[in-house]
Amino acid sequence: MSTARRKFLRTSAIAGAGAVMVGAPAIVRAQAVTTWRAQTLWSAAELTHKCFVDFCDRVGSASHGRLVIQPFAAGAVTGAFETLDAVTAGVLQAQASWPGYWTGKDAGLAVLSDFVFGYQHPWQAEAWFYHRGGLQMLREAYAKYNVHVVGATWWGVESIVSKKAIDKMEDFKGVKFRSPQGMTAEILTKLGASIVVLPGGEVYSALDKGVVDAADWATVSMNERMGFHAIAKNPTKLFHSMPLQEFAVNMDAWKKLPDDLKALLSSAVREWTWDQIQRVAVDDARVAKELGGKGVTPATWSESEMARIRPLAQKTWEDWSKKTPLAKAAYDSQLAWLRDLKVVA
Repeated sequence: MSTARRKFLRTSAIAGAGAVMVGAPAIVRAQAVTTWRAQTLWSAAELTHKCFVDFCDRVGSASHGRLVIQPFAAGAVTGAFETLDAVTAGVLQAQASWPGYWTGKDAGLAVLSDFVFGYQHPWQAEAWFYHRGGLQMLREAYAKYNVHVVGATWWGVESIVSKKAIDKMEDFKGVKFRSPQGMTAEILTKLGASIVVLPGGEVYSALDKGVVDAADWATVSMNERMGFHAIAKNPTKLFHSMPLQEFAVNMDAWKKLPDDLKALLSSAVREWTWDQIQRVAVDDARVAKELGGKGVTPATWSESEMARIRPLAQKTWEDWSKKTPLAKAAYDSQLAWLRDLKVVA
């Protein structure tokens, strides 16, 4: 081999090694791992919690392990009603919860999180949230607590469970009713029910011991999984509640995330939404079919009875809109959207 060729190869090898050395820090940076702890509002046995676990797994896979979200069930790190404060403080980096739990901070969060007796299908609520201003409103509300809302999910129209049949408005009178704080509780109070505010994990015991006669928790399959129908054999769907579940992140943690992972996470939340909605709907259909053999007959309110109760709901929306600027903005925007959909006049 000529002297010139040996010199060329030696120089090329040194240059190549240098390029690898220079590139190494960039490769290390690209593979840096961010780990978050996130708590849901669900028990570990719930399908909705499993949907969240699957979402976390998809994020980990799609990010090639660069973003790891460790999912925790309700109460595993902090109380179900304390997760927002935990995310603010950085005890948790994220939560998947219901904004209505923080109604004491701003009444508008109740109006944003569940426009009761309004939406008939999750796509209607999601369209408002992403295309009619809801997401921006919730982001501005949470920003006060150093929290960023990435997106939101739904799981479907909920059913109530009761020890007695509730077929019409008058049947609520005198019923001890578990309900979250907010507009639903106010409407039920106006109908004559006595409201008891409890976390979901305490509802079974409360029904069993007679602390409550009925409960507003989730869809028919989710209520069945909690064992509610063994005690309260009158599940009823009355298109009263279709809550929003946000995915929200500590603002400092969000800002540290690279832009590509922010985009990935936003898309993953939208996928999680419809994965959850569809899996719960399939489970609801299965459970509704099976309940008849257990002496439980799911009922659905007639449209005429819904027409009777909706004016009371609309008056409650209006009353809540006067509580805070956020409540007014959320009310005006959703009412306009429901009118466009011809759900309300």
